[in-house]
Amino acid sequence: MWISCAFSKKVACPSWYTYHTVFLHPTICMHDFLEKIRGFWGELFKKKGESVLGIDIGSSSIKIVQLRKAKGKAVLETYGELALGPYAERAIGQATMLPAENLALAVRDIIREANVSVKSGGIAIPLVSSLISVIELPQVSEKQLQTMIPIEARKYIPVPISEVTLDWQILPVEADTDVEVPPSAAERERGSDGSTAPKKAHALVVAIHNDIVARYQTIATRDALDIWFLESEIFSSTRSLLSLERGPVLLLDIGASTTKFSIVENGIPWSTHVLSRGSQDITLALSKSLGIGFREAEEVKRSVGMSGEGVHKDVADTVRFTLGTIFSSANRMLLDFERHYGKTVEKVVLSGGGARLKGVEEVARANFSIEVTIADPFSKVVSPAFLEPVLKEAGPYFAVAVGIALRALEDLE
Repeated sequence: MWISCAFSKKVACPSWYTYHTVFLHPTICMHDFLEKIRGFWGELFKKKGESVLGIDIGSSSIKIVQLRKAKGKAVLETYGELALGPYAERAIGQATMLPAENLALAVRDIIREANVSVKSGGIAIPLVSSLISVIELPQVSEKQLQTMIPIEARKYIPVPISEVTLDWQILPVEADTDVEVPPSAAERERGSDGSTAPKKAHALVVAIHNDIVARYQTIATRDALDIWFLESEIFSSTRSLLSLERGPVLLLDIGASTTKFSIVENGIPWSTHVLSRGSQDITLALSKSLGIGFREAEEVKRSVGMSGEGVHKDVADTVRFTLGTIFSSANRMLLDFERHYGKTVEKVVLSGGGARLKGVEEVARANFSIEVTIADPFSKVVSPAFLEPVLKEAGPYFAVAVGIALRALEDLE
């Protein structure tokens, strides 16, 4: 396994599943949806081809996307999201820590409810479970680098190297040439005659704890999934959200229990960070300040967001305060990146459930003072025009799942 940089009868959705899909994306229970658009894809379905699956197992929900390649393009066949809270007797939107066996059951349920017809593809590994570093090495032959990288990687991995699955990629020269060494570092590398030390090589190193790999293998085995690869979610998001951006971009994924920051340039995550605060913290703050339960607070958060006025002003202020903490952490990361590499991040892309809060785009622009966009991963796939508004609304939730499925399509070639 590589670690890297439909049903004949109608299936009734469980009541809690239906509530979740209506609350977030009305079309996630996909049987009726597929029947409505079968004419649109009729010719594509008749042609030879392969379908693949992308699975994103988050802390509060599972997202799944099935794509197919037709006429050289990625075609959306089905997608779905399933809340994990009910599997732990918690509310929808709450983060959980389910054992692999329960997650396997949830994956089996969403495969059934979303009318998934294939079991081959990939699974994303959460950034919090991955260790990603760009390491600096002497510029020697590639053969020598292949020997040096596992040794150098030990400096960045806080556990014995035998306890992780390690993967790496030597960065191409065109990626290296875009990296500017900060003056202080350059001065330290100068020889006594004032000459600059030899140029350094860089390698992207990814390490995932063997226990995490085993956990996902257990899920795949229990659900009879043919998983070709596991991939850290940052690479999946980069694939589905970025295209021809010239400079560094901050991918800011506001999940339920954590927020992930990744500064990406030329497809390479030069800097990553995970903050133990997410959209669930907004719900908890609202629950406490308004004296209501988690479920009701979740509904208030999504319906009001930061657009509240009058009687809802307190709601907007609470949401804005928690998001301000997240954005402040992001700004510190941007400053650190600029000092280290001498480059300025040109754009922020918001994804995750927090990216769908009302008013979040405007507040983010005010905080970052640079271009801010909302993730639109479904723009990378072919789908019916009438579904565009629905997919655009659902997009931020599915950045990782779409990216994984796109990678699986690449592996078919």
